[in-house]
Amino acid sequence: MLKIWGRTNSINVQKVLWCCAELKLPFDRVDAGGKFGVNDTPEYLAMNPNGRVPTISDDGFILWESHAIVRYLSHRHGKGTLWPADEKACADADRWMEWYSTTLWPPLQPVFWNLVRVEPAKRDVKLVEESRNKVAGFLKMVEANLASRQYMAGSAFTMGDIPMGVALHRWFLLPIERPDYPALAAYYERLKQRPGFAQHCAAPLT
Repeated sequence: MLKIWGRTNSINVQKVLWCCAELKLPFDRVDAGGKFGVNDTPEYLAMNPNGRVPTISDDGFILWESHAIVRYLSHRHGKGTLWPADEKACADADRWMEWYSTTLWPPLQPVFWNLVRVEPAKRDVKLVEESRNKVAGFLKMVEANLASRQYMAGSAFTMGDIPMGVALHRWFLLPIERPDYPALAAYYERLKQRPGFAQHCAAPLT
């Protein structure tokens, strides 16, 4: 059985759990990271020298990095669904996963971290506002992409929607000012209706 190490409030772990739900893959999860520790033990570091979560073992095949895991599981178990059969749609989905890593998450992370995990007196308010403005600008690209399609890579839900969904959950729940992006808001509502999102990603931010 697939084994996953990682705590459920980790955005990166949530991507993998949601992916497994979409693919109806059974798994065994071990709490790791944050208050649970485990990820700093010699045994864990032997699997994942980064000491971060998630890490998976698929019948002994060890893999880390959340997007690599989502791609692997989608390609192995979700060809024609999470992994689009059309090569161009697949590349499109993959492109948005890369864009999340290189462009969207870097400014969104300090907003989330400061407003959720840092004590109010220690928050970097200037950084939060600067980063919020950057995220708002970047999400205008997503709004434009969704103006003519239901999901990031077209008419069907794919692996490319998983990182975007967990990021938008934080964007819409954080106590911040947000531009009015109707296509983005409608897209987020569609994602919230998916059982895998509701089960693994819809909890309050912690």
